[in-house]
Amino acid sequence: MTTYTLDIESLDLEGRGVGHHDGKVVFVDGVLPGEKAVVKNVRSKASYDKASVVSLLKTSPQRTEPPCPNFTLCGGCVMQHLQPAAQVAVKQRVLEDALHHISKVKPQTLLPAMHGPYWAYRYRARFSVRLVNKKGGVLVGFRERGGRYVADMHECPILPTHVSNLLTPLRALLSKLSIPARIPQIEVAVGEDSTALTLRHLDPLTQADIQMLRDFADTHQIIWWLQPKGPETMHPLNRDDAQRLYYALPEFDLRMPFKPSDFTQVNPHINRALIHRALTLLDVQEGERVADLFCGLGNFSLPIARTAGTVVGVEGSASLCERAGEAAAAHGLADKASFSVLNLFEVNVEWLRGLGYFDRMLIDPPRDGASAVCQALAQLSVEERPKRIVYVSCNPASLARDAGYLVHDGGYVLVSAGVVNMFPHTGHVESIAVFESR
Repeated sequence: MTTYTLDIESLDLEGRGVGHHDGKVVFVDGVLPGEKAVVKNVRSKASYDKASVVSLLKTSPQRTEPPCPNFTLCGGCVMQHLQPAAQVAVKQRVLEDALHHISKVKPQTLLPAMHGPYWAYRYRARFSVRLVNKKGGVLVGFRERGGRYVADMHECPILPTHVSNLLTPLRALLSKLSIPARIPQIEVAVGEDSTALTLRHLDPLTQADIQMLRDFADTHQIIWWLQPKGPETMHPLNRDDAQRLYYALPEFDLRMPFKPSDFTQVNPHINRALIHRALTLLDVQEGERVADLFCGLGNFSLPIARTAGTVVGVEGSASLCERAGEAAAAHGLADKASFSVLNLFEVNVEWLRGLGYFDRMLIDPPRDGASAVCQALAQLSVEERPKRIVYVSCNPASLARDAGYLVHDGGYVLVSAGVVNMFPHTGHVESIAVFESR
């Protein structure tokens, strides 16, 4: 196959180098911006090619040796070969480009990127499980990059060490169960002082299986949850373990209980820093009325309630709202924080007006963003709308779209924005933006 020399211009969020050849975009795994490589095409499409590296003619000073032996195989990380600070720069560029190209909006100030631990940070994970007799039994780990197979892995440095150390013992355990071919996944949830593993099993477990799970839990100091069918069937193997998971927010003297199926941030270290920054930027004054939309467990609501007069949390999940309310009551905040269940993807300006005036608003939506909310905000008069909005995003494209509604249609100014490195070594871009009413 014909080879050619390619200058690598940038990096995409799948960790691929991007260059141009014969008028087409070329994507290449394993190369970095500023590098020059001899490559050969492995797939050609009408508008782009995919190529592999034959040799590197020039290397980037930002290249580093990936510490994980699974890096080239596992699909969990795509940027371990790039120095962490440079990874953040790539993500910052992605955020700025999204704001510019999608909504023609530019922040007045770029916030300093938020950094945390680069290793052992991932407190939530979903392991795929596959019985592969040719490889000696059951594999437990993440999917291979670009494929459907489970990576043959025995360690993972982005997981807490005690969880990484479970990979090999889990393989041995699952191979001994009566239904190794009927276990598709294990979900991991690490709390403040306990770790839960949720075993998805498609067929019933035997009493012998249950005893092996109990012995494993005693040996490795973990909690088993079982999921025989859908998420609603999740239950602890031992009833006494039902309330053991929680994370702490010591700055606000809060203890946040959660279930393994609840949404919590993957990176607790960055989560604490993100809450601090969000509340600093929101600048809530004593006695003010604040809305927290897509509030989840109350991750932002309860810290806000330590200062605000009233916090109104709205969330689409009834179970998350219930736990947020319970946490508020447990901390003596029930008179300041209330929670209601609503599909925030289907709201309008009449609903928003019906909630009454808010001095400030925090929005923390899933990847789809908060289109309906932001369009409703854009229709409020100057007197009706919150004077400051802090928007926490996990998708630069939906944030940029929503910024367009707020700025171009709603009269807000994008005061500041910046990235939050919640997921080091991956292409995931978390960010935070501040809007002020003109």
